[in-house]
Amino acid sequence: MLPCRPLRRPAPKAPGLDHQAMEDIRYIRETLERSTSFTAVPGKGGVLMGITGLLAAGVAVRMPSADGWLATWMLEALVALALGGWTMRRKARAANVPLLSGPGRKFALGLSPPLLAGGLRTVGLYRAGLLSALPGTWLLLYGAGVVTGGAFSVRAVPLMGACLMALGAAALFSPAAWGNAFLAAGFGGVHIVFGVLIARRYGG
Repeated sequence: MLPCRPLRRPAPKAPGLDHQAMEDIRYIRETLERSTSFTAVPGKGGVLMGITGLLAAGVAVRMPSADGWLATWMLEALVALALGGWTMRRKARAANVPLLSGPGRKFALGLSPPLLAGGLRTVGLYRAGLLSALPGTWLLLYGAGVVTGGAFSVRAVPLMGACLMALGAAALFSPAAWGNAFLAAGFGGVHIVFGVLIARRYGG
């Protein structure tokens, strides 16, 4: 006969231990992410930029000339830039985060070249009389800047840039008459959606 051995039952796990360990890991991961990411991207500022983008689209489509349409969007670019800079500075100050050091400087360096390229490309297309190519060009280059700068920010920022680039690509292969609608969707709708998302998940 084989000797009888008592069956050993596995020791019961402490209730909630796995859950607590996962919460600790998540907290550590988010802390490390925030320490190396530029978190001062303003959600509320994005919403404001989106609202002005929708207003600009409504005004631009009613302009009697192409020059008036272009001037409307150029003014919107200045307004959006001012709003973005102001709200970003406020969020950084409230969080006691240096605006242009470490991840903030990398964010600016990633965002700036595509924006500069977009400005120069605008001049070239205007002189060539190719205004119909501007909506797709603007969305593509701005989206590229948001993706590259967003590589040093929270996850929602490069995702927003990818959405802008997708709209820009679609605009380049769509009828010219749809250009203003693509700008409204990108500079208006995308800014508002991701602005709300960033504000809820990362504050301000």
